[in-house]
Amino acid sequence: MKIQQLSLFAENKPGHIAAPARLLAQEGIDIRALFLADTQEYGILRMIVADWQKAAALLEAHGFVAKVTEVLAVEVADRPGGLADVLGALEGSGINIEYMYAFPCLRGDQAILIFRFNDTDAAIERLQAAGINLLASEELLEK
Repeated sequence: MKIQQLSLFAENKPGHIAAPARLLAQEGIDIRALFLADTQEYGILRMIVADWQKAAALLEAHGFVAKVTEVLAVEVADRPGGLADVLGALEGSGINIEYMYAFPCLRGDQAILIFRFNDTDAAIERLQAAGINLLASEELLEK
């Protein structure tokens, strides 16, 4: 259920995201989801890739700082209120959402959201108790 995500730190300058993208492409590592956040000084590129261990080693070997974090992929009904239903399952739990982003494909009538929680295990327990489907890495990475 827990999915390994790479967070890549890069200076906020033109071309700094192209280099790691090219490296991954040259090694045949598919980027399945990504999110870019920035400040004036630097950016954080968060990626879910087909082979996170190979990608992390490759990027670090080329001088990039890559951090591996655990995230959850959650199926959400692709309709008004779908996100509210998922968030409602966490109400009153004290579980904090550190960030979230959408996975750009649909599974039938379900969309996929990626969540980073302050307490991943508690989030899994709470979401499963509410009947919310969490995806394994294999499900998320399949085409």
